[in-house]
Amino acid sequence: MSISIEAATAVAQPTRTRQLYAAIWRWHFYAGMIFAPFLVILAITGGIYLFKPQIESVMYKDYYYVQQGGQQLTVQEQIQKMNAVYPEAKLSKVKPSYASDRSTEVEVSNQGKTLLVYVNPYNGNVLGTLDPNTKLMQLIRNFHGKLMVGTTGDRIIELTACWAMILLITGVYLWWPRGRKSIYGIILPRIKQGKRTFWRDMHAVTAFWLSLFIAALIVTGLPWSGVLGTYIGKSATYPDGMFSFMPTKLQSTVPTKDVVSGVPWAAEQLPIPNSTPGIAGAISVEQVMQLDRVKELAPGYQIALPKNEKGVYTIYSTTADPKKQATLHIDQYSGKILADQKFQDFSFMAKAVTLGIALHQGELFGVTNQIACLLVCLGIILVAISGVVMWWLRKPAGRVAAPPLPKDFKMVKWVALITIALGIVMPLVGISLLIVLILDALIIRRIPGLKRLVG
Repeated sequence: MSISIEAATAVAQPTRTRQLYAAIWRWHFYAGMIFAPFLVILAITGGIYLFKPQIESVMYKDYYYVQQGGQQLTVQEQIQKMNAVYPEAKLSKVKPSYASDRSTEVEVSNQGKTLLVYVNPYNGNVLGTLDPNTKLMQLIRNFHGKLMVGTTGDRIIELTACWAMILLITGVYLWWPRGRKSIYGIILPRIKQGKRTFWRDMHAVTAFWLSLFIAALIVTGLPWSGVLGTYIGKSATYPDGMFSFMPTKLQSTVPTKDVVSGVPWAAEQLPIPNSTPGIAGAISVEQVMQLDRVKELAPGYQIALPKNEKGVYTIYSTTADPKKQATLHIDQYSGKILADQKFQDFSFMAKAVTLGIALHQGELFGVTNQIACLLVCLGIILVAISGVVMWWLRKPAGRVAAPPLPKDFKMVKWVALITIALGIVMPLVGISLLIVLILDALIIRRIPGLKRLVG
């Protein structure tokens, strides 16, 4: 009796393994077909945005650069010169010239429209204006993060990123050698065994070599997402006390990102304090710049002006070196520093995310970082296209021809647990899985023609 049980177990085990392989292949196929176009969009736009500094330096050279002169005017004098050209403009931010050949950038609201005004720091001449929302790199960033359709696009991109991680996990499972001894088809592509084999290997082998790098890009991009990114942000930077510089009591619970745009990621959730009105009136931008702590900031910092009588000066540095990032809130009347956030003040998680963001944007180790991320983006495009070509070469006419789901398939417990965990960690994935299961149970399985079409 024991022999027959062992024999039955030996037969059942390979059967369950084959069924699991077929099921995972099916899930991998559908997820890939649905999200491949969005992954290509992310790779293309991300690959372009990596080179924002170089591209903008060429595109806007007449705005960014000036001929070095003698003594620079004070920032206050430059603002006055700008006001002579735009008398109705309301000043909101100043990015003082940080190099001998760089202009001063002034952000204003003029006739209900936000403008970036570039001023020659030596003579105060206005070099020109740009709409920050229509700059090429800003448009590409909006397409990369939101498909230029707001919240809906943000959710689609987040869902794509999360499913890309699942595609990596299931892809590695499908790629796993399982006793194969040849390196061809595993770590090297087979190029002389027909089109289907060639494109299969271009898909699987390329994805294998890039899997860790793709995963790194996905993880470091998620802090910007609308759902999961919000949880990451609050976990890393909130509640009060996770920053050592935080005072025990704050007069405001408004996060910095709701008042000042463009601050470092780790400062977005930082509650903005209030200024205490004084008899002497508000201090000037020039006086803010003379504060010892401001002088210590990395060149290229920006100064956001107070929005109202209780507002503060917010000075922040988004330098490419994340360890030099800083955000300060300064009382507009006394010049007292109300909050001073430096990299060393971050929680461990906030430091990790900040470094990851710099890596994602190609800033962590200069041009080498840009080129490395670009190669990964090109690899993602190759993996997506090769997957579609591989499917097209094998599909019969008029059918999707997805890998069939085995009859009487039962989910393996450890796979079910992993799936549930992924759905909890990535809420949009969990919701999408529920929708797919409901559609499959109530519609696809009940309509014979549709069932044959999807395989």
